[in-house]
Amino acid sequence: MATPTAHTEQASGPKVFPPFNSETFASQLFWLAICFIFLFVMMSKFALPRIGAIIDDRQKRISDDLAAAAKAKAASDAAVAAYEQALAEARGRAQAIANETRDKQATESQAARVQIEEDLSAKLAAAEKTIAATKQAAMANVRGIAVDATKAIVEKLIGVSPADAAVDAAVNEALKG
Repeated sequence: MATPTAHTEQASGPKVFPPFNSETFASQLFWLAICFIFLFVMMSKFALPRIGAIIDDRQKRISDDLAAAAKAKAASDAAVAAYEQALAEARGRAQAIANETRDKQATESQAARVQIEEDLSAKLAAAEKTIAATKQAAMANVRGIAVDATKAIVEKLIGVSPADAAVDAAVNEALKG
């Protein structure tokens, strides 16, 4: 029995790549045109409107977001301006209060200083009067003390008590000169 042999080769002449086969070229162009027209219609009727709508929606959303951001920025700028104005007003009020308090305390301290000076002047005048009176009293007693001291010294030196008239005359002469 003979074994059949299978071959994968065809016996006809050289084979051409099918798209380049000139016998099928007209039908390929026909189907290419039909597919192109079909895809063109499908893209223009369905896909491109959806893509355009998505792009328009995104563009609208972006512009809305930019408008909202601009509004928020304007609001924050207004808030910052209001804050800075309030801060400036608060600083002004604080400065005015500080000036007023400083002036008030200066007036009070001036009044207190004047009162203390008056009190000190009065005390000084009273002290000067007391010193003058004490000095006057001491000066009045100086003559008597000098007479007594002179008598005691002379008696101690010579052993005899001197006469009162002689002691008075000696003390008077010493106080004058």
